[in-house]
Amino acid sequence: MQKVVFLFLISFLVSLAAALVVLKILRKLRVGQAILHHVELHKQKSGTPTMGGFIFILPTLVLLPFVLNRDTPMSLIVILASVGYAILGFLDDFIKVRTGKNLGLRAYQKIIGQGGIAILVAVFAYMINPEGRLFIPFANIFIDIGFFIAPLVFVALVAATNSVNLTDGLDGLAASVSFIYLFFLGAIMLILSSQNLVPEIDAFLQIASISCGALMCFLLFNTNKAAVFMGDTGSLYLGSLIALLSLFSYLGLFLIVLGIMFVVSSISDILQVAYFKYSRRKTGEGKRIFLMAPLHHHLEKKGWAEARIVWLYSAITILVGMVCVLSLI
Repeated sequence: MQKVVFLFLISFLVSLAAALVVLKILRKLRVGQAILHHVELHKQKSGTPTMGGFIFILPTLVLLPFVLNRDTPMSLIVILASVGYAILGFLDDFIKVRTGKNLGLRAYQKIIGQGGIAILVAVFAYMINPEGRLFIPFANIFIDIGFFIAPLVFVALVAATNSVNLTDGLDGLAASVSFIYLFFLGAIMLILSSQNLVPEIDAFLQIASISCGALMCFLLFNTNKAAVFMGDTGSLYLGSLIALLSLFSYLGLFLIVLGIMFVVSSISDILQVAYFKYSRRKTGEGKRIFLMAPLHHHLEKKGWAEARIVWLYSAITILVGMVCVLSLI
């Protein structure tokens, strides 16, 4: 426990130092975010530095020697795969900055990149967990699903990265929900660590602690009005890290429960697109369920302030997190 707290504090300080350097570099290079033309409420944010995800990615890499050793191969895969997604996000951000448009990698390029990494991780997950062990929330039991753990890892990893990316639409939203998710995931890991049922759970807990410290620092610069955006560099990294820490610690189903607001972002976006296409095919005129998707943009269109929406998403995640933890005690 002392090491977990120590890593949290050190991560915050390292992130603070990284933020000062990263912000200076981004401003000097004029790495500004282009805003989509249909997001009228965010026009004033155009030019805000992006790729700020480096602020919470770098501390994790710097502090890895405190966590990884010969007995933590799964933790190494978690970090390597997350960095792989960060690189994919960086390429997307770089193209947007280079062209001055909010259009980076093409859809098929993102799918190939995300899917390729997910396949490799899924194969590795099956190799180290052939029984397909999985923890069932609230029932508090482990079940074995065998080979099906591989497709579950693939789907969960791709879904989580895109869900966090979709949630990253307001100042501080994705970072706040991610911080709370990792905090409660760490609490769940801490409770289960005494049972010695999950390999490397102590290392996973330490990575979660480092990430929480880094995200807390990042929020100093990302809450409204944001001085920097995490960009796809940060959102793809966060989504993959959250998914991998959950899946490799057998807690993958908490992605649906504890990550409920990420799920809401994806479902609202999917429903919007599906209904628009369906109604256009039926009537010739596309109709929408929401004023704008994902849901946080709908609330914004309804007149909600960004800070209020962030608080709503955070409060719901906190309440669900408390229920999850209490169910284990």
